[in-house]
Amino acid sequence: MSNRNLQRMIHVGCKQLGLDDETRRDLQLVATGKSSMSAMTDADLLKVVEALKQRGFAPTGNSYFAGRKGSFKRGSKGQAARADVRFIHVLWTQLAAAGALKSPDRAGLNAFIRSRFEGKWGAVPIDVDAMHDPSQINDVIRALKDWCKRDGVVLR
Repeated sequence: MSNRNLQRMIHVGCKQLGLDDETRRDLQLVATGKSSMSAMTDADLLKVVEALKQRGFAPTGNSYFAGRKGSFKRGSKGQAARADVRFIHVLWTQLAAAGALKSPDRAGLNAFIRSRFEGKWGAVPIDVDAMHDPSQINDVIRALKDWCKRDGVVLR
């Protein structure tokens, strides 16, 4: 997720929790040692998002872009070219909405694929959207569907 998208998520989280700008800056200072988002790295911004989640912020699907006009494309890379890879993103988003994920962003998805399939495949693509092997894509889809089933996530 891009730096700007993380900043938007923080603003929406603060709005959802009813935090004003001063309280947001205090929270940022406690979470990262920096009160200004423009001085933060992506890792710092993720710490602020986690701090908001601990206070009750519940991002669901694209809810952190609620209230924004225009279309949304996943991250700064746009949508995956392959429909089956886009389905992986859909499953991941549904698991995130159900609260089943520790890291609901693209990095979390890539880490899941790495940890789950690196031993089986020998090597994994650096990014999910770079996947081209249909059998590997199917392996990921099956694993995510099984996870949804275990956690009672209803696929829409």
